[in-house]
Amino acid sequence: MAETMLFSPVQLRDVKLKNRVVVAPMHQYSAVKGFATDWHLMNAGRFAAGGAGLVIMESTKVERRGCGTVGDLGLWDDAFIPGLRRCTDFIRAHDSVPGIQLGHSGRKARRYRPWEGGKPLLKPEGAEIYDWEGWELVSSSALQSPEDEPLPRALSREEIPQVIEQWGQAARRAHEAGFDVLDIHAAHGYLIHQFLSPFANRRNDDYGGSELNRMRFAIEVVEAVRAHWPADKPLFMRLSVEDDAGWGPEQSVALAKLVKPKGVDVIDCSSGGMRGSPVVGTGPVTYGYQVPYAQKLRQEAGIMSMAVGLIVHADQAEAILREGRADLIALARELLYNPNWPMDAARKLGADVDFGLVPSPQAYWLAKRAQSVKSVVPSTYRMGLDGEGAPRAGT
Repeated sequence: MAETMLFSPVQLRDVKLKNRVVVAPMHQYSAVKGFATDWHLMNAGRFAAGGAGLVIMESTKVERRGCGTVGDLGLWDDAFIPGLRRCTDFIRAHDSVPGIQLGHSGRKARRYRPWEGGKPLLKPEGAEIYDWEGWELVSSSALQSPEDEPLPRALSREEIPQVIEQWGQAARRAHEAGFDVLDIHAAHGYLIHQFLSPFANRRNDDYGGSELNRMRFAIEVVEAVRAHWPADKPLFMRLSVEDDAGWGPEQSVALAKLVKPKGVDVIDCSSGGMRGSPVVGTGPVTYGYQVPYAQKLRQEAGIMSMAVGLIVHADQAEAILREGRADLIALARELLYNPNWPMDAARKLGADVDFGLVPSPQAYWLAKRAQSVKSVVPSTYRMGLDGEGAPRAGT
């Protein structure tokens, strides 16, 4: 069995990941009034069964106003805990670590789902949307975003501590729901990013103006989360390391240096979202285009980093780790395409000859086929069959 970095374990505080393959948080927009459904159990469960070391469930909102669409998951009430506990129990039972991302959409809230057009959601005529009046657009400043949402209301100075504490209470509920890793969503043009960005933050109090003042909201969210999140559990923070709107890699490094001693263990390195996505500051949008951000944060902020963004192939992921460009590899849409990507990648790298990454009901039958029919090549290795019935090499 070949030694690989991708399939070597990694220790994060008291939590041990069996490998460095991470399921990046992906909005499913399939909740009902904030509650998890069978879809969430199935979606998270298939990734755990596919062999990932860490499964981070989607951005789950810390208050009602923070919901992006009618289908966002919520964690602003204890009533949401049991539904999420079903997911964490299943993930853990299949030898993976359950994680969750906590977020707040700010001025990017109250929209149709992406596959419904993603436009601002108008007050429905006849259709019932729960708590419409409570679904208010708030932000760092009363400025519309480039997507032309309705004008948000700037949070008052007196409201800000209440919003920050909602992050802390959501972290408490995440712990009670059985999650072992928490990722603070401070990227992609959502509320924390709206405070960080000079493009979206025009405040003239202690949460606006200078770079440090604009970082204050993010830093205090970290403090509130750490006050309620156990010290033995790791904390991630997702940043748009480059947003092409005034917040860039140097600012991200500076923030990472400030939040590391406050308890952030890993920077989840993404980009874009303030004026649009993706950002192409590192070159064309192609394989691993955001990896340079993870490399910069790791080297210059002295903090562990997670790379994400068009990481598709096993040898690509392995090379990123071996070159010291990141500590963890996160995949998103490629896992939607192939939920068994970790198992597949481990086989290709020679790290799992016995299908040990996946549960016995899968491992037994796959190993039996591999042992008895030596000529079979898995579909992910080839483009298909030629006219003679033999595997045809992929391009």
